[in-house]
Amino acid sequence: MYIEHLLLKNYRNYENLEVEFENKVNVILGENAQGKTNVMESIYVLAMAKSHRTSNDKDLIYWDEEYAKIEGRVKKSNGSLPMQLVVSKKGKKAKCNHIEQQKLSQYVGNMNVVMFAPEDLHLVKGSPQVRRRFIDMEIGQVSPVYLHDMGQYQKILQQRNHYLKMLQIKKQQDETMLEVLTEQFIQTAAKIISKRFQFLRLLESWAIPIHEGISRGLETLKIEYKPSVDVSEEQDLSKMVEVFQDKFVKMKSREIDRGVTLFGPHRDDLLFFVNGRDVQTFGSQGQQRTTALSLKLAEIELIHSEIGEYPILLLDDVLSELDDYRQSHLLNTIQGKVQTFVTTTSVDGIDHQTLKEASTFRVESGVMRKLQ
Repeated sequence: MYIEHLLLKNYRNYENLEVEFENKVNVILGENAQGKTNVMESIYVLAMAKSHRTSNDKDLIYWDEEYAKIEGRVKKSNGSLPMQLVVSKKGKKAKCNHIEQQKLSQYVGNMNVVMFAPEDLHLVKGSPQVRRRFIDMEIGQVSPVYLHDMGQYQKILQQRNHYLKMLQIKKQQDETMLEVLTEQFIQTAAKIISKRFQFLRLLESWAIPIHEGISRGLETLKIEYKPSVDVSEEQDLSKMVEVFQDKFVKMKSREIDRGVTLFGPHRDDLLFFVNGRDVQTFGSQGQQRTTALSLKLAEIELIHSEIGEYPILLLDDVLSELDDYRQSHLLNTIQGKVQTFVTTTSVDGIDHQTLKEASTFRVESGVMRKLQ
């Protein structure tokens, strides 16, 4: 799949932008703070209905305007798909094929993207929150059911935390409501964890050979999911539910004392091992970068294997962060099969055929023009 047409209205620093793209590498040149990343982000938001840079949708709206609009025409193997997302202070409205989508979980997944930005190089070294976000965004693209479950989970978690707070400050005495919320929480949590185990096993199967290739056969990667409750991949849902129930019975008084939910998918983490050693603690910067790059390239292949189409790849200012060898490996992998957007201040020093054949655009002060 590839995006052939993009229209922005009142988006970030773009009052109006309309541009056509080809199904190949598209390089967006420009100095910092001119709007290169905003174009990249708009493609991501059109696909995912949320930004990778901010959780506040108001940030996406041009100065003093009421709304921001992104429209795109996505070319897939079964034809052309018009998509539209309008972000206003009241919320978001999404359309697919000119039909308004009642739920964003139905909208996400119609266009698939893989974003690789400098912050993704901190996937290994960063906080558990970064890794959880990575899992949730990627599974959500190929599984609308997971997105729906995550939405439910967040709501129940919020209600449960609120009720625990009420019990903590003695505004509530009755624990029956807590029991009801806990049961709902456990059922949803077990489904999410089960899906995460499944997804990560699949991701690992794609990432292992990629990582071996980048490390010239010297390193073997292993991905491990680390739940906050003692559940394992081998257990079925009913067993996971049982483990959760036992845990919450034991932790109930502690949770009331703290006024917060202490266990669940919102507290889980991911571990990466190279040749049996934890990369986060013992890996060199090079190993951490290779791991992050392997995961992103594995993501591309995983999405292709799940939906039969390659996703759109967004490389936001990341090439300059990689050494020549990793740069070449990345560009060789995508050559000729993935529509790719590359933002950079300059392509000097990146000597690769893929970039020589690319369409090039320049961005200055929210104006984008094609160079070749």
